[in-house]
Amino acid sequence: MQRRTLLQTLAATPLLATLAPARAQIAADRPIRVVVPFAAGNTLDIALRQVAEAIKANSGLNVIVDAKPGGSGIIAAQTVMQAAPDGHTLLLANTSMFTINPHTFSKLPYDPEKNFKPVTNFLGAALVMAVHASVPANNLAEFIAWAKANRGKVSYASFTAGNSSHFAGVILNQRAGLDMVHVPFNGTPPAVQNLVGGQVNAAFLPLLAVKPHVDTGKVKVLAISSPQRSPLAPALPTFREQGYPELDIYIWSSLAVPAGTPDAAIARLNAEFVKALRSTEIRDKWTPVGFEPMPSTPEECARYAQAESRRWAEAVRISGFKASE
Repeated sequence: MQRRTLLQTLAATPLLATLAPARAQIAADRPIRVVVPFAAGNTLDIALRQVAEAIKANSGLNVIVDAKPGGSGIIAAQTVMQAAPDGHTLLLANTSMFTINPHTFSKLPYDPEKNFKPVTNFLGAALVMAVHASVPANNLAEFIAWAKANRGKVSYASFTAGNSSHFAGVILNQRAGLDMVHVPFNGTPPAVQNLVGGQVNAAFLPLLAVKPHVDTGKVKVLAISSPQRSPLAPALPTFREQGYPELDIYIWSSLAVPAGTPDAAIARLNAEFVKALRSTEIRDKWTPVGFEPMPSTPEECARYAQAESRRWAEAVRISGFKASE
């Protein structure tokens, strides 16, 4: 099933009847804390605060954001893993925490399936392959031909090592027979800065991060990782259209709770977050910045993460990458 079709299915699927009861498990007079693995002001942090506002308006529940950045998400994961399993502490996990870290760390101090229970998928966004304006290519085929003619000289940036923007390049190297050199950065802004400055030839980044530089002609975009073209850049072809369906990639996030949390509490949390994610208000705020709500049942969330984990395991194996511990 194509990823866009899956997201549409998730959005349309009604909550399971077994998840309806026991609203009283979440205390109205206590805040719901969502621990996030990045600093305040991150795009996911902003998106979460928008959802928190919607939940407050819908039900009166107070959702607060608790930033625990660093350690490839391990600090945030451990914080939630050790919290009381009462439905008042959640983790906003990014792509790597549950589906990539298990394959790159030899001694990860948490187990995504044993230490957590899923609540819902949260948000998805595509990556684009962007190149410096000096690169003599206007589509993926031209870039591949140029990279093959300049073996050992072509570099690509990621917003961090061991994440989807890193392994997108690994997959393209493997599928197209390239040997691009990976240059990791600590976050999206420095990756964009070095791409614009020409220190790297290419990068796999969110469209929103590079679009201002596309508009000024300093950067070109060659492909987008969503199965269908983005309404933000309708002229930009997908990797799939250009013969590389393996690069259908979503950077996504999900909400989880400590493993001992009662199902009734998870049901209430799921209902509140899914209602907000399905709202016109959230979709209208997220669509212009390339974000897609991903409301789901806990079971759908678990299956999605398992499928993504299998997919990234192969990319990690090909790359030989191991996280420093």
